[in-house]
Amino acid sequence: MSEVFERPPWWMRLRPWIQGFDAPLAAAMGVLAVVGLIVMYSAGYDHGTRFADHGRNMVLAAIVVFVVAQIPPQRLMALALPLYTVGVALLVATALFGITKKGATRWLNVGVVIQPSEILKIAVPLTLAWWFQKREGRVGVREHAVALLLVGLPTVLVMKQPDLGTALLILSAGLYVLFFAGLSWKLVVPALVLGLVGITALIVFEPTICQPDVKWPFLREYQQHRVCTLLDPTTDPLGKGFHINQGMIAIGSGGIAGKGFMNGSQTHLEFIPERTTDFIFAALSEEFGLLGCCSWWRASPL
Repeated sequence: MSEVFERPPWWMRLRPWIQGFDAPLAAAMGVLAVVGLIVMYSAGYDHGTRFADHGRNMVLAAIVVFVVAQIPPQRLMALALPLYTVGVALLVATALFGITKKGATRWLNVGVVIQPSEILKIAVPLTLAWWFQKREGRVGVREHAVALLLVGLPTVLVMKQPDLGTALLILSAGLYVLFFAGLSWKLVVPALVLGLVGITALIVFEPTICQPDVKWPFLREYQQHRVCTLLDPTTDPLGKGFHINQGMIAIGSGGIAGKGFMNGSQTHLEFIPERTTDFIFAALSEEFGLLGCCSWWRASPL
């Protein structure tokens, strides 16, 4: 007699695909994605295809997250060094044959135009995790020196493009892995103190070092302008400080409860030029206010 096996319901067949997810983390990501879509619709529904493009990118990102979650850690570990090597090679190719826009050489045409520095945001922490796992139990000065080299090489290449923001992200991602791999507090604390001293010095001496005839070493002129504008955006309110000033006006005008969904005057009258990208938080604050911003944050399980 042939035995008849009952086919399990669909939700049981789906369980192996989702049981590897961290539920609180996935819920937090979902909340942030929904909030992002809501705010992006208000800020960008009349801004060309910005909202549609953002929605498409969210779907693609969700697919990528789902696919990567199915890859065993051992396979990810095997992909770390090849991904890092390809990323660094593409950075070198960008420096030699890259596409230059607005004075920056950050893009490379390989049939499609890509920005290789984005690969290193993932490849650097992944490669460092692979390196420290490989050297587990034998982490010392040599291991940390190699790790710093792995972080420093792409960071320098990206800074040369120039793209200081992405370089700092790559550096930060690497340093976080170094810290969690057991970097001594004897090295961490002096670096933090030095950073605080540097920030304090910038604030105290801003009237002197931000004069037009003062040139900073190691930074390009536009980078110096950005730092000085951050320290005092009122020095050029209709020029370099325009974005920051308008963003602060939008945030302040939202008050406690906000002006309401799609009722932000600063946003919809286009006083915030980059309302769908760099200054999206200003759009959120104007329409939902302090309570709305805090509520969205508290809605996240994290």
